[in-house]
Amino acid sequence: MNDFGYCCNVHGGTSLDEVKANLDRHTTRVKELFSPEANMRIGLWLSRSALAGLGESSQAKKDATDQFGDWLAERGLIPFTFNGFPFGDFHQEVVKHDVYLPSWDQQARYDYTLELAQVQRRLLARNTTWTENLQTISTLPLGWPSRFGDDVFSTDADFLKRCSEQLRTLATALHQLEDSSGKQTIICIEPEPGCVLDTATDITRFFDEFLFTENSVQNDLVRRHIGVCHDVCHSAVKFEDQSTAVKAYKAAGISIGKVQVSSAVESDFDDKPESNEKRLQQLQQFSEPKYLHQTSVLQNNSQTARFFEDLPDALAEFPQPCGKWRVHFHVPIFAEELGSLSTTQSQIGSFLKSLDEEQVQVPHFEVETYAWNVLPDSHRSLAGNLAEGIAEELRWFAAAKSSD
Repeated sequence: MNDFGYCCNVHGGTSLDEVKANLDRHTTRVKELFSPEANMRIGLWLSRSALAGLGESSQAKKDATDQFGDWLAERGLIPFTFNGFPFGDFHQEVVKHDVYLPSWDQQARYDYTLELAQVQRRLLARNTTWTENLQTISTLPLGWPSRFGDDVFSTDADFLKRCSEQLRTLATALHQLEDSSGKQTIICIEPEPGCVLDTATDITRFFDEFLFTENSVQNDLVRRHIGVCHDVCHSAVKFEDQSTAVKAYKAAGISIGKVQVSSAVESDFDDKPESNEKRLQQLQQFSEPKYLHQTSVLQNNSQTARFFEDLPDALAEFPQPCGKWRVHFHVPIFAEELGSLSTTQSQIGSFLKSLDEEQVQVPHFEVETYAWNVLPDSHRSLAGNLAEGIAEELRWFAAAKSSD
């Protein structure tokens, strides 16, 4: 069995029945194509509404969870990691900023995340082939700033304090869960461009100034149960050096519990400018209405990229683009180019190399290309249908890991 999987947030499902229907329709086909003989790991996404009938608060919920676990095991699917970032409907007509709600200072976010950990523990227990004592759940980087572009460390310390209190309380609850089950859970904070925490620097500062206290016992619980989810696409969009990020986490004693293997859209408008009109036309096709596509523009005479909340904002500012653009649009990781545009695929290799050089161990890797369904038509069938495309991504990453 491979030590990585793919994130099922690419499939919709606001109820458990819808989740199961999509897993049957798409994920079992991915398994046939990529791992026909062995169990396949998946990153399960359960919205709050899909989670409603599961859990441990009643015998009925325990039974329903165990039945779902048996259902997954029968299909050879192992939910080794959860995506706990999207709380609501991740496939509604317009998602945009809704994906950052509720923020980590809200009780609803705490309750949802703890329930995910409880459900994941029961699901994994139903698969007799699963022997790992670790489960991971990625979560949002606290929230979206109340005022875009603000330095939250300077303007809203009270918000950061409330978030840290919730996370410390969660670490204690997860340790109690580990005492009773022998299974460790790491909640992995996922930096995303434009969010309250959007770089490794932000993460390490939040841990140092807010999560860690003078209580060494509490700090040990935080280190054991709160870590980071490094999303390669997000990091690339911020023009963050992959090696610098790995070194920062290592130096701060923050575990990388999970990596989301992903790639962004890139275009260098200073390279062969005679192709810029075609590049611009193709880039405009990625300006779709469902998701937020944060964009960074790095011009040759600047050391710092200009950051835009969404791709349409950057296009309006630069009707004649220049410099290197990177756009938060998760594209198939096997694609080095997308027509006249390029991708940040090489950053995946750079990150894997940095892990090796720094001797940093990461337990869970998850291919996360959730935007297959909103890709421009010309790119949506790069490898056939959806299942074939995801299987090709998994094959590409298997080769990348083995060659690293």
